Amino acid sequence: MAEYKLAVTTGSMKYAGTMDHIYATLIGTEGQSERTELDKIGFDFLTDSTRTYTIKPKSSLGNLLLLQLEKDPFLFLPENQWFCSKIVVTAPEGELLFPCYRWISRGELVELRGGKAKKSFEDVHPMLIEHREKDIMTRKNLYKWEITDEKIPHHLHYKHVSELPAEVQFSMTREDEIEYTKKMAGIELKFKGMVGSTEQWEKIEDMNDIFCFQKTTISEYVAEHWKDDDFFGYQFLNGTNPTVIKKCSKLPSNFPVTDEMVEPFLAAGCSLKKEIKKGNIFICDNKIMDKIPTRMYGEEPLQMPASMCLFYLNPENKLMPIAIQLNQQPSEQNPIFLPSDSEPDWLLAKIFVRSAHALEFESVDHLLGTHFMAEIFTVAALRNFHPVHPLYKLLIPHFEYTLHINTLSRIILFGPEGILNTSTLGYEGTKELVRRGFAQITYSSLCLPDNIAARGLESIPNYYYRDDGLKLWNIINSYVKKMMEHFYPSDADVSKDAELQGWIQEVFTHGFLGNKHSGIPSDFTNVKDLVKFLTMVIFTVTAQHAALNNGQFDYLAWVLNGALLLRKPPPTTKGQSSLETILETAPNIGETVKFATLILILSEKYSDMVLLGAYPDERFDGPEPKQIIQEFQAELSCLSEAIQTRNAELEIPYTYLNPTQIENSITI
Repeated sequence: MAEYKLAVTTGSMKYAGTMDHIYATLIGTEGQSERTELDKIGFDFLTDSTRTYTIKPKSSLGNLLLLQLEKDPFLFLPENQWFCSKIVVTAPEGELLFPCYRWISRGELVELRGGKAKKSFEDVHPMLIEHREKDIMTRKNLYKWEITDEKIPHHLHYKHVSELPAEVQFSMTREDEIEYTKKMAGIELKFKGMVGSTEQWEKIEDMNDIFCFQKTTISEYVAEHWKDDDFFGYQFLNGTNPTVIKKCSKLPSNFPVTDEMVEPFLAAGCSLKKEIKKGNIFICDNKIMDKIPTRMYGEEPLQMPASMCLFYLNPENKLMPIAIQLNQQPSEQNPIFLPSDSEPDWLLAKIFVRSAHALEFESVDHLLGTHFMAEIFTVAALRNFHPVHPLYKLLIPHFEYTLHINTLSRIILFGPEGILNTSTLGYEGTKELVRRGFAQITYSSLCLPDNIAARGLESIPNYYYRDDGLKLWNIINSYVKKMMEHFYPSDADVSKDAELQGWIQEVFTHGFLGNKHSGIPSDFTNVKDLVKFLTMVIFTVTAQHAALNNGQFDYLAWVLNGALLLRKPPPTTKGQSSLETILETAPNIGETVKFATLILILSEKYSDMVLLGAYPDERFDGPEPKQIIQEFQAELSCLSEAIQTRNAELEIPYTYLNPTQIENSITI
């Protein structure tokens, strides 16, 4: 009689264990075992535990092909899902890993394949070929595309997180911690009488009292220095959105800044023309906001000007704002504001620039550029890759929780009743902003080295987002290159991989709407192109998201540093603004704390966070991929040490691209 030992590991997350009955069936090339209950004395499937069971078929099953798991109720207890991490089977022929890493519900029949990565054309046994095809068809029925707007990417069809398959839902730990953060913030704000308050702020200083216990070193720095011009410029390089400022090689015709206007703010003997030629002039042009719809506020529509801001890199290597025009078309009612104007005038102009910047950041760069992109890659992967495919094993850790947080975001952020709809733009304006942003996305804009070069920012000093980001890009690229050269020995292997071609075709069709001008490939013919695209995917859902997401509380908790709502129209003449004008323009108390609570939740660190390069799920079986992962982790560790050493010398440390601060996927 043959004997098979099954070492069954239950996950370590909260509520991973189960009291239900678990049954296993082994299927091999020479037969299958009986359906056997995995049962020993005591509790079997406790959280963070491994127990070994024995299955004794009458004869050897040959080479193991599949392991079936079933879960039946125990007595009359309510449903409690089980998170099975992995099962290691010791057979007469040797040891074999069966990765699972998913929640299993009652009545499910889960079929697991061995851990060795295989492309579809490498399966030769008829049973495995049939199983693979059946599994992919099941996944295509489980994960469907939905179109809600013809001008933005398609998304997953589920309307509510409760409908999502268990394998892509948040852990109970994550749900509990998010709810706790919301609850504690709500208690504090209700105690202070701020929730729902329609009162105007009496003093700017009072805005510092929203949260007493949630402040950070940088959020306090922002509250103290938000008026400073050099800090205003610094944020366009290293704040929440360091991706929009560009070198100004020629002044736009609709931004008539003259030498006389800005000469006082340039170094002695310098002119605007000379400084443009030297490469010291930069611009942030929010023309994406031009004539965008806004929502009604009371009986009047709000206004969101499409501002233009000119910057000068001075001899001290500080990026200083030197001219602001709040609307695209110059006129007497659209003056160019200068640092020499009255303090309220100049400050109010900067507040409107930062507001447009924040709205574009949240809707286009953050939500669309990372969350929506990640959903495209994730849904296409779940529909086209079998779990034994090497690219499924490579990518799935970088897609964890993404579909849950995006489904949630479409309700609480981007839906008709979402928080972004209380911004200046409202629901329709936010949708239009996303449409405009999507029309501008290209493959090059998603690839950091190309993006930096296109914006002319290769050499501007103190651009830590660029410095850390390019190093991360290269580390990820090296990791992906080694993996792909291992699994794809030739370009021909890429061309004939049907699951890979199905994935990129869906990314191109459903994610980029078949737009060839975007530069997104619709197929792959060689390893080199595949490596670059996968580097972009992993960078986008890890480093890029961290750079845009993790600093939100630091920089936006102080509302006037990036208000999502401004209640008054922009100034049309100089000399008419005062401190009272700024208070009237700012969100009221209730509106302020609503936005502050949102960015607190989005910036929080949660206990089940998995860092970039940490792969707690053992998906690859074999020494080569494991060695490549170890080398990847070592490079990330070296970069982390270098960033920490540099940051120790900085007045404002840039931490968002330190690998110890980057999640392995978009989870919040």
